[in-house]
Amino acid sequence: MSEQLPGLHHMTAICGDAQRNVDFYVGVLGLRLVKKTVNFDDPGTYHLYYGDWQGNPGSILTFFAWAQAQRGRRGLGQVTATGLTVPEGALDYWKERLTKSGVSLGTVETRFGQSVLAFEDHDGLPLELITRPEAAMETADLWVGGPVPAQYAIRRMEGVTLTVAQREPTEKTLFALGFTLIGEEEGRLRYSAGQGESSTLADVLVSPDAPRGSLGVGIVHHVAWRTPSDETELDWRRQILEQGRSVSPVMDRDYFHSIYFHEPGGVLFEIATNPPGFTTDEPLESLGTRLCVPAWLEERRALLEQTLTPLRLPAPVVAEAP
Repeated sequence: MSEQLPGLHHMTAICGDAQRNVDFYVGVLGLRLVKKTVNFDDPGTYHLYYGDWQGNPGSILTFFAWAQAQRGRRGLGQVTATGLTVPEGALDYWKERLTKSGVSLGTVETRFGQSVLAFEDHDGLPLELITRPEAAMETADLWVGGPVPAQYAIRRMEGVTLTVAQREPTEKTLFALGFTLIGEEEGRLRYSAGQGESSTLADVLVSPDAPRGSLGVGIVHHVAWRTPSDETELDWRRQILEQGRSVSPVMDRDYFHSIYFHEPGGVLFEIATNPPGFTTDEPLESLGTRLCVPAWLEERRALLEQTLTPLRLPAPVVAEAP
């Protein structure tokens, strides 16, 4: 059996206007746009990737930009919140920053000993800033040219919340993927993947009477867990098939290789490889500055560049502490 999955790779959601998405995730949250490409299954639309300086697995938020799509409905069978790691003591800064940007905030809650600030982006996507004591030391891969001072900046993804109708089937799948149940608090079940400071979380909310969710703007499309190599991914695919679940063939996403399957509660899971990474077609220093397309779409580049609305990146700044 493969070793447990070491944690999150990325989360992919659906947004509306691509420029508003860039303005928020780069200009407000201070993430780096590490790849500007197209949806491989719908090449006339953007697929945008944000993360830390290098676009490390575990730091990545990605978006399918579907400007004409309707708002989705949050509910069963979905990731209903995405948590982002910040250092302890950072939430006062973020409350002020987000409020100045017109973002409505929830109250700060304590959850499993961590402080949590919930809010939504401009498309209604639920996000949470979650403090972790050791995050203050995680500075090696920060984007130093971003707009948020290093002592407050988002480090990576902390975890995701899954909303399902039943506990046991989803829990069984998480256990099979190597997760460990580490706590239960006010109806929230917490599972951990990975070890120590680099571990990431999957919280499960069991809500049998909640409505079934529907895809659309403001909804998470899928969550991806990372694996170190093509060999371990193939091993995971074999194990998932042996568990009686349907799983996709391995798909080449240029920056990682992926398999997809639905866990029993309905959430779409992906297992994605760490390599080859985002520097396969751009230098590290200029990630996200040009439209990148897979080789099989290169002959259509001129048409795609005419079809896609050009995007403006917020002006680079060197953040100063207040």
